[in-house]
Amino acid sequence: MKAQIDRISTAGMFITALASPCCFPLFGFALTALGFGSFELFGGWTMWIFQALVIISVAGFVLAYRRHRCMYPLIIAIPASLLIFYAYHFDDSEAWTTLLYIGMFGLLAATIVNWYRVRLHTKHANTTPMQLQSVITCPACGYQKEETMPTDACQYFYNCENCNTRVKPKAGDCCVYCSYGTVKCPPIQQGQACC
Repeated sequence: MKAQIDRISTAGMFITALASPCCFPLFGFALTALGFGSFELFGGWTMWIFQALVIISVAGFVLAYRRHRCMYPLIIAIPASLLIFYAYHFDDSEAWTTLLYIGMFGLLAATIVNWYRVRLHTKHANTTPMQLQSVITCPACGYQKEETMPTDACQYFYNCENCNTRVKPKAGDCCVYCSYGTVKCPPIQQGQACC
């Protein structure tokens, strides 16, 4: 579910826009041609639900970034979502709908790029054999020891047998192997989020 949150929310955003042609006139013609006429799916809540879906979509891109570490979808999604919020809250000109549509299609482009990056990352993760041995280096004394990493849990603490220092991961890392080992932990090797 986490891996698809950006796609689900972007699709929801477009469905909201399509089902509310009086708020999104670009889609009014297509909906009228299909025989639906002009109606609002969520009534007076349409604009708020639309903005909530934009926020959920950006949250999905952040979660996806944590998984594949590719900035391109975020570089597209953040300015696109800011453009949508700017159009809603600060632009009183006639061009506010144009800015809104540019932002919507920017999020759609970010979703496509993100889908491609996730697919590429998963494909690469599945072709690389998992390594369970990692040489961990104590940051306090420099002592190194080869350890077997657990496959069913993250190892947050590690006790150095040379100096008895209790080591924990660096900020942003999920476990001691990702911080001080020669090989990242098994979940990261498989392209999954760690615990």
